[in-house]
Amino acid sequence: MKLLLCALGLLAGSATAGPVFQDRSDALPPHVYAGGWEHFVGGGVALFDCDSDGLPEAFIAGGTNPASLIRNHGAFTFAKAPVPEITGAVGAYPLDIDADGFMDLFVLRVGANVVLRGGPDCSFTDATQDWGLPQSDRWSTAFTAWWEPDADRPTMAIGNYVDRNDPDGPFEACDQNAILRPDAEGYTLQPLTPGFCPLSMLAARDARGRFTLRISNDRHYYVKDGFEQMWDIPQRRYLGQDDGWPQVSLWGMGIASRDLDGDGRDEVMLTSMGDQVLQIARDDGSYSAAPFAIGTYAQRPYTGGDGRPSTGWHAEFADVDNDARADLFIAKGNVDQMPGMATKDPNNLLMQQADGSFVEAGLKAGIASLVRSRGAGLADFDGDGLLDLIVVNRRAPVQLYRNVSKATGAWMRIDLQQAGANRNAIGAQVTVRTHRATQVLQKTVGGGHAGGQALPLHVGLGAATQAQVTVQWPDGTQSVQTLQAGHTHRLTK
Repeated sequence: MKLLLCALGLLAGSATAGPVFQDRSDALPPHVYAGGWEHFVGGGVALFDCDSDGLPEAFIAGGTNPASLIRNHGAFTFAKAPVPEITGAVGAYPLDIDADGFMDLFVLRVGANVVLRGGPDCSFTDATQDWGLPQSDRWSTAFTAWWEPDADRPTMAIGNYVDRNDPDGPFEACDQNAILRPDAEGYTLQPLTPGFCPLSMLAARDARGRFTLRISNDRHYYVKDGFEQMWDIPQRRYLGQDDGWPQVSLWGMGIASRDLDGDGRDEVMLTSMGDQVLQIARDDGSYSAAPFAIGTYAQRPYTGGDGRPSTGWHAEFADVDNDARADLFIAKGNVDQMPGMATKDPNNLLMQQADGSFVEAGLKAGIASLVRSRGAGLADFDGDGLLDLIVVNRRAPVQLYRNVSKATGAWMRIDLQQAGANRNAIGAQVTVRTHRATQVLQKTVGGGHAGGQALPLHVGLGAATQAQVTVQWPDGTQSVQTLQAGHTHRLTK
């Protein structure tokens, strides 16, 4: 089994005092993700810049409450902005569907999903019918998207949870998933079966280097005969044992994907009840479970006095101290009152060390909330080069934490744009090299739990003041240039 030691041991950045976050939840307008059993899951947040000021806004699902658009006015001041009223929202993902330069939102709902078309100055209109999106009354809980070659709009995958109309449900009543493909009239729905109650989807390069749709499923409802799924996008088929894809069953909640050793192949974190499973990409294109000593399993609470197993939801790799090593945030929280699982379940902030292992820093960092967390996002809300944290909670207010860590490394942000339909170069791969570290990042839509972001790629550089940046664009062509730290660089093909 490949261990993350040799390459990671060369990464830049010496040990610091550790990350520190300041609770700035009071800066947010009130918002709560609420509802009954249909909103035990979800609670996602979409992060994107809708007014071109370089600072992220947040669209937050509300469950039975209306979803909220939170506008960022700078200096950690925020206010609700007008947006079409949407209730029943589970989550949302930002992407520029019509390539007009304004981020749109695909809103997942209990019931018919909604697509909001973005416009100038954070304006949004309901474009679901205008863009020919097929409608249904299903319970959608997962989303991802990608661009097929020469397509003028994205292909989108929708993960549907329990069939609420099945009289024999909810157990063993998982609904069918769907792929929406663009056509002359708008979109055509193609069923993607079997469905095993997905809570996260991600279209990205897999360990083979091929674009694959990964689906993480909740065995609480599929109960038996289900498993995690990998669907080969070019071949349009599921991978199986003969492809080196073993059948793994877990209470799948969220997906995070990041290359942790600079070999160009993403490792994958799968959140669950109990163990959080990190899959290591192997040289032969398959995956193996990371050794327990790596420190990412995070199977029990580290504070709060509850020793029962944890429940993981949103997961996200990001470099919170800019030391050129990706760290890992995991949102935690009991589904509701499941007696076998911890009810006091703090969120994890796992800091990657020079040897590739991870160490818990949530309590010292100040983000060890004990409410039921769901969706989340790491983004620089004040433009100071440090990633801040927003967390959506079930039946509790949204939390916002400002990153005030000291002795951090240098950073840069990379904003990809290209001509044509796939304006933000979804599917591109970016390699950032300094004298001590190589980092490889993918530009994707999807993953997490019920929400994601469409922001420039944030890269920590450690002690480096510049980096060589290679972009492999979606069409396979490459560009290479040397960029300075401390800036957001727009790279245009």
